[in-house]
Amino acid sequence: MNTDAINNAIVPLQDTVKAIYLSVDDLKVAASILYNAYVDDPLFIDIFQAEKEGYESRLRSAIREELNAFWVAEQPMIGLFEDDRLIAVACLTAPDAAFGSGRYWHWRLRMLLTAGLFGTKQMLEKEEKVRALVPADNFHMLSFIAVHPDYQHHGLGHILLGAIDSVVEEDEKSEGVSVFVTIDKHRAFFNDDNYQTVGQLGLSHVKGEVMFRQK
Repeated sequence: MNTDAINNAIVPLQDTVKAIYLSVDDLKVAASILYNAYVDDPLFIDIFQAEKEGYESRLRSAIREELNAFWVAEQPMIGLFEDDRLIAVACLTAPDAAFGSGRYWHWRLRMLLTAGLFGTKQMLEKEEKVRALVPADNFHMLSFIAVHPDYQHHGLGHILLGAIDSVVEEDEKSEGVSVFVTIDKHRAFFNDDNYQTVGQLGLSHVKGEVMFRQK
């Protein structure tokens, strides 16, 4: 993948911020950033049953297994770095991946052992339902996006969206990128980058919108 294409497509807020693909050594920090971003998310609270003991452990394990699966499947994982510090993360599923609901058997087994049957089934069901609502055959899916708490409210999320747009534009097969949104302020965030609502989706006890940015 062409890292230079990502860097050339964005305008950092400061010279020390750069967008590059994550290495395997970055996954631990990426998991921590994602956990902090999603621990209070209504969807993950529901999927991983926050009312039951061990919610935080299940969520941490699920995020870790997701990142490992993304790495093994060579799916796009973008990081924003200030010098050598990872400060923001985005994880995408490519349009031609046998990833999605066809997760590797070892990922499913590890997820079952760590996150439980309900959480694993819900994660897979979410992707299948999102795919069904998107008006395209080949597209990227944005699974995770997060900025480190110390760096929020400085426009880094929009820089990260620019890097995502670059990845999508670079892929000739991709018709765009989709995301499932359950929080109002996130809807406005994606609207700013020309994502449009293409359908309403209810998953367990949580309702949200599927948004799509056409290439």
